[in-house]
Amino acid sequence: MTKTKFFKTSLFLLIFYAFAACNNKKKDNTAQAAGPVKQPPISVEALITKSQSLSTNIEVPGTLLANETTEIHPEVSGKLVELNIKEGSFVSQGTLLAKIYDGDLQAQKRKLEVQLKIAQQTENRQAQLLKIQGISQQEYDLSLLQVHNLNADIDIINEALRKTEIRAPFSGKLGFKNISPGAFITPSLIICTVSQVSQLKLQFTVPEKYSSLIKNGQQIDFTLDGSDKTFNANVSATEVYIEENSRSLSVRAIVKSHDPFLVPGAFAKVKIVLGNNENAILIPTEAVIPMGRKKQVYLFNGGKVLVTDIVTGIRDSTNIQVISGLKLGDTVITSGLLFLKQGSDVRITKTN
Repeated sequence: MTKTKFFKTSLFLLIFYAFAACNNKKKDNTAQAAGPVKQPPISVEALITKSQSLSTNIEVPGTLLANETTEIHPEVSGKLVELNIKEGSFVSQGTLLAKIYDGDLQAQKRKLEVQLKIAQQTENRQAQLLKIQGISQQEYDLSLLQVHNLNADIDIINEALRKTEIRAPFSGKLGFKNISPGAFITPSLIICTVSQVSQLKLQFTVPEKYSSLIKNGQQIDFTLDGSDKTFNANVSATEVYIEENSRSLSVRAIVKSHDPFLVPGAFAKVKIVLGNNENAILIPTEAVIPMGRKKQVYLFNGGKVLVTDIVTGIRDSTNIQVISGLKLGDTVITSGLLFLKQGSDVRITKTN
C-alpha cells in the first residue's frame, strides 16, 4: 500500500511540473510576440523660426595712401648746382626743385642762335634775288632748309635745357631730400619724394564672398589707432580680379574726412556695412550639423525628427543666417542632437 501511495504522489508532481513548464512557455511566447519594449520620446529644446533684423557688417584692415605720390628723379646726369627742397614743405605744381649744370648747353644754344641769324639774313637776300630771277629756286630752297635745320637744332637744345630743370609734377608735400648741392646725379638717383596729402585714399581688401556687395560710391567708416574719432570714405574703385593667394578683392576709397591725424601709411580698421535684412531667419550655430559639404538641421514634425538640408549665410558670435531650407514657423531642435536621427520620437520641453 505504501508503494502505491508513493507512485501516485510522484505521478502527481510530474504532471504538475509539466503543466507549469507549459504555462511559462506560453508566457514567453506571448512576450516575444509583443516585440521589444518601446523607448520613451527623447526630451529636447527647440526654437520656432521668425523674422529678425540682420545687419551684414565686416571689419578688415586697411592702409591710408596719398592721393598721388612719386619719386623725383633727374632725367639726365650732371652736377647739381641748385637745390630748392625744404623738407616737409608744400610746393605747387611746376615749382623748380633742383637745377643741373647747363653751361655747355647754353653755349651751344648761343652758337646756334648766331648761325640762325646769319642764315635768316641769307634767306631774306636770296628771296629778293629769286623775285628778279637772280638765283635759281634750288639755291633759295637750300638757304631756307638751313634756317629750318638751325631752328630744329635750337629746339633740341631747349629740350636738353628743360631736362636740367627738375620741377614738381603736381602740388604736394615734399619728403626728405637724399642729395646736397654740388653732387653729381644720375637718373637712377632719388632726389626726394612728393605726395599729394590734401586728398587721401584708403586701400583694403574684402573676402571673395563679399566682393559682389562692394559698390562704387558706397560709404565706409574707419578708425585709427590712438584716435577716438571715426572717419569716413567712399569707395572709388575695385580691382578687376580676385587675388589668387588670399582669395580677396582689393578696394580703394576716397577719404572724405580732413584731419591732421590722417597721414599716409597709417594703419586703419575699416568697418563696412554690406546691407540690412529685415526678414532674416537666424538659428543658433549649435543647431547646425555639418555633413561633408552640406549642412543640416533637425526639425520637430508631429513628434518625430525630420532632417532638413539648409544653406547658411553670415554668422555672429551665437547665431547663423539660414538663406534657404527653412521657412517662418519651423520648429528647429537645438539640444540633444547627438542622440537624434531621422524619425526619432521626441518631446519638446522648452521652446524659445
